[in-house]
This record gives sequence, structure tokens and C-alpha cells, in this order.
Amino acid sequence: MTDQEAAALGAAALAEVKPGHVVGLGTGQAATAFIHALGKAVKEGLRVTGVPTSEASASLARALGIPLLDEPVALDVAVDGADEVDPRLDLIKGYGGALVREKVVAAAARRFIVLVGGEKLVTVLGARGRLPVEVVPFAARFCRHRLTELGYPSTLRSRDGTPVITDNANLILDVAVEAITDPGHTDRTLREIPGVVGTGLFADMAHTVLVWDDGRARTLTKGR
Repeated sequence: MTDQEAAALGAAALAEVKPGHVVGLGTGQAATAFIHALGKAVKEGLRVTGVPTSEASASLARALGIPLLDEPVALDVAVDGADEVDPRLDLIKGYGGALVREKVVAAAARRFIVLVGGEKLVTVLGARGRLPVEVVPFAARFCRHRLTELGYPSTLRSRDGTPVITDNANLILDVAVEAITDPGHTDRTLREIPGVVGTGLFADMAHTVLVWDDGRARTLTKGR
């Protein structure tokens, strides 16, 4: 998805935001485009409050003049991207590293809207072969061992030879996966491992997916 296409999706999602709303602000290309659209609307007089899913999104929102809350309790709407979307609107997220905060914000929202390009649509989750799992540093080696025992080999995410540290001061394991036919069950199984903070599986959470496909935005909703 190009930046222009992301901007078009961000503008489309802005229609779901009403005066007085508390809005979850996602992380990544599509979410950044939405934050820019929301910032422009705030500058023009829209009164809302944002709840960011990452320090990067918080910094951008502050720069654009969007008032922020530090912690999510109850949100009207959350807008974010995804790395994979299946026909049931279940998701894999976390390639950008903000999966745990993204899941908390999505769970706190009455409506969770996902913005993706058509290339993110898959017939079954796991098509890209990778599932992010956030773990506490103390348990990283144990978690990798236990994941391997369960048939999920993993690698520690690093950048330039240094482990990636999340905004929660945790580590990310990129778990090798194949077809995930029951995302909810897989998510629960992995979260039962002591030391796992959360996974990038978002099962039964998205209410609406806006897809940029063939030069236009189309809407996918539950039950379609």
C-alpha cells in the first residue's frame, strides 16, 4: 500500500469519529495516515481525545495537537492496521512491535476499525509464516524452548544485531507458523506459557475492515 492509498483509508476512517469521542490511535503506516487526518480535523475544531498504542504514535499525535490520555479505559473507536486479515476478520498484528498495547486499546474500544491494503487479505491466518509474540526478558529462553516443544520454532527479533525492545520493555519472538485455523485457541495456548505477555493474534476483535483495493476503499464487516 502506498502512502497515498494509506492517506485515503485514513480519511475514510475519520468518518467514524464524532465530536467528544475517545479514539484509539494505532501504530504503523495506515494508522499514521489516520493520525494525520485526525490531527487536521482537530486543528479545524474537532474535539476528541486520543489513546496511543505506542510511543511513536503518541509523539506524532502530540505534534499534531491531539489531546491524549495515558491509559485506556473505555474508548468509542480504535483505528489501526494489520499484517494479515482472514475472511472472518481475525487478524495477525505486531510486525511493527506494538502488539500488546494495540490489543489492549482494541479491546477497550466499542468499535475497532482496521485499515489495510488488499495484499493483507489472506484465506487463512499464518500465510506470511510469522506470528509475533511478546515475552518478558527473563523468560525469553524458556519461552523459546516451550514454543519449540509445541511445534512453534521462533527467533528473537533484533535490529542491527541488538534485540528489539518494546515500549513495555519486553522482547519479541517471531514465531514460525503455518495455517492457523483456530486463532482463538492458538492465542490461548501460547499465552498459557509463563512469560508470554501477548500474541499478535486478534481473534474476534475487529468490527470493520477498510480495504484499499483496485483504486478504492471497500468495507468488510462481520457477517459479510
